[in-house]
Amino acid sequence: MNFIAMDFETANHQSHSACSLALVKVENSQIVDEFYTLIQPETPFFWRNIQIHGIRPEDVRQAPKFPDVWHKIEKYFQKNRLVVAHNAAFDTKVLAGCLDYYRLPQPNYLSLCTVKTSRRLFPEMPNHRLNTVCENLDITLKNHHDALEDSRACAEILLYQEKYFGTDPLKKLVTVK
Repeated sequence: MNFIAMDFETANHQSHSACSLALVKVENSQIVDEFYTLIQPETPFFWRNIQIHGIRPEDVRQAPKFPDVWHKIEKYFQKNRLVVAHNAAFDTKVLAGCLDYYRLPQPNYLSLCTVKTSRRLFPEMPNHRLNTVCENLDITLKNHHDALEDSRACAEILLYQEKYFGTDPLKKLVTVK
């Protein structure tokens, strides 16, 4: 499989408040590259978000704003390119929110949610949160809510599912963005 695993962390509940982003590139079912950056959101931080991911306003003061980040990563969001996230509804909403906020065009790409694939393939799990799925599949997740750790874990979940179930059940859950 070839895909990009994506994870955002946000400063608050606003969809354009991305404060970190990670991408993990998979080619031929192998992780081949990683990208991580802090992002300076143009919106205040909410204490609960800081409590979840540990990123504070002072951590992002010198970080690039989203448009600068987008110019580095937009090549991965193309028609017929698969972008995967655990709870993809959240991450694709953040991406769309940031693009809208900065009046950047929305890309067309293929999307797959590993929460949905996990629900379909592992109905016996007590829930399908990232940490639960990782624990049940013996996938390392050292620092949950670190965008890079979460992206790696998401990639490993999909690779596990491909290995044990093949691509056919996964293809049925791919959507077009």
